[in-house]
Amino acid sequence: MATVSAPSTVGEQAEPEFFTDDEHLIGGKQNLVTIGEKIGNVCLGEVPIPKGWWIMFLSGFTLLQALVLGLAWLFYMGVGVWGINSPVFWGVAIVNFVWWIGIGHAGTLISAILLLMHQKWRTSLNRFAESMTLFAVMCAGIFPLIHMGRPWLAYWLFPFPNNMAVWPQFRSPLCWDAFAVSTYFSVSLLFWYIGLIPDFAYLRDHAKNKIQQMVYGMLAMGWRGSAIHWRRYEKLYLILAGIGTPLVFSVHTIVSFDFAVSIVPLWHATIFPPFFVAGAIFAGFAMVIWLAVPIRHWYGMKDLITTTHLDVCAKIMLGTGLIVSYGYFSEVWMAFYGQSVYEWDTTLQRMFGPYGWSYWLLILTNTIIPQLCWMKKFRTNELLLCLVAGSVHIGMWFERYVIIVTLTRDHLPSSWGRYAPTLWDYAAMFGSLGLFLTLFALFMRFLPMLSITEMRELLPRSAGGRDGHAVMENAK
Repeated sequence: MATVSAPSTVGEQAEPEFFTDDEHLIGGKQNLVTIGEKIGNVCLGEVPIPKGWWIMFLSGFTLLQALVLGLAWLFYMGVGVWGINSPVFWGVAIVNFVWWIGIGHAGTLISAILLLMHQKWRTSLNRFAESMTLFAVMCAGIFPLIHMGRPWLAYWLFPFPNNMAVWPQFRSPLCWDAFAVSTYFSVSLLFWYIGLIPDFAYLRDHAKNKIQQMVYGMLAMGWRGSAIHWRRYEKLYLILAGIGTPLVFSVHTIVSFDFAVSIVPLWHATIFPPFFVAGAIFAGFAMVIWLAVPIRHWYGMKDLITTTHLDVCAKIMLGTGLIVSYGYFSEVWMAFYGQSVYEWDTTLQRMFGPYGWSYWLLILTNTIIPQLCWMKKFRTNELLLCLVAGSVHIGMWFERYVIIVTLTRDHLPSSWGRYAPTLWDYAAMFGSLGLFLTLFALFMRFLPMLSITEMRELLPRSAGGRDGHAVMENAK
């Protein structure tokens, strides 16, 4: 129940002094100044760099060298250095592509959809979740390009006549992916940058280093915190949220069409679009948990990212995990009930064939282990929750592995084959993880990992919040 002040006159409506519903979103005795200093001083170099940050950065940078080496050898020798063959023509490269695209979904969901739904708990997570989206899409974009074999011809995918005066093949899902992913990245980048502008102004005004003042000043684009600035900012923010909302559903839906528009057994299924979207949110929130826990510890932000946030993320992960599990059951049931010999035999090969181990590992990590989140102990214990989130990452990767790799046997034994990734497949896979960790570590060091502006708005009125942006500007 909200605590309200006594009315000054009879009949006057009591004005809330602060709202206990939001108290659990910010712990400790925070105010406008302490929130700005806690988040901004990290970027301004006034907080010692924690050892955990160095571990993340150096391990990520080391893995990044494997990606560079793997790509150099790939461009020199060709895609034959990978394990792809007949009948597995896509291999781990497309597995990684779909996996990274899925991880990038939680950022836009937290930023756009929850903003429109006025969910205030998103405030502590949206900034680094948006950054996670951008970096994940960058990692995903590598794999279709290098899988083409001739990445210098990637411009053929874009809508302009190439040197043969032929337009792109719009019936190909590869072109749909190019349009969807590039649009998703562009809108997410713009949404991310617009939200950063008031924080850049804060860093510009508090920086003591001339270079920092100049860099953050240019990024702030002349922000002065006037009423017209705030009005235009909020309008643009809501417009971009409205544009980004359908992208959450459309992007992974279009990625699922890579499979669903084919006639391959177990791919040609109408359940794939919602199944892929739910799986993307499932994996995305698992990554949010993995990133939120280190930030809380390394930079002492347990007051800003509370156990309530972890609990909500775990519940969403549990809910989307149940949808994904329903998709697994639906695939098996429709293959059995549909009386299609091709669908049912392919299902049996997937479950008990040479790659059956990957299917049951998928069921364990994506269906069984996440059920632990029904218990509050697992939702609020950081270590246990990280273990469950790690299980989800493994399971979602193997989900794509099962979809793409296990279809190595059909009704023509002469076309049977086996697939095994090579060293260069693993170099690209773990190297992309290194790229993600490197970019995220640099983001944590030089940009506000939480939104200073929006975190201040969560404060109770007694601490200086809830009175609009003018009060926050005065706090500078």
